[in-house]
Amino acid sequence: MPDTKITEKIANDLKNNRIMLYMKGERQQPMCGFSSQVVQILDSYGVDYTTENVLADWDLREGIKEYANWPTIPQLYVDGQFIGGCDIIATLHRKGELKKVLNGEE
Repeated sequence: MPDTKITEKIANDLKNNRIMLYMKGERQQPMCGFSSQVVQILDSYGVDYTTENVLADWDLREGIKEYANWPTIPQLYVDGQFIGGCDIIATLHRKGELKKVLNGEE
């Protein structure tokens, strides 16, 4: 498990932000193609979401991987639940299921 300080930060992020995206770079300037793709998908729904740049904090970058037991970034959380990374988000989007998740219908 990541160190207590990082675990608390992540738990606090998830508690205070209904839709939370841990990504490489900023929402306005993603620093990898996968993060950019997820931002574009989320933006297409017009939902309010918060991002955290894992490149700015090494402990967070490693800690979020351990927190979700998921090895890659970006990572999307809705209502405190880990939804997935880029491939999962893109698949949910293509199948029309992501809108339900974002709207709290599932």
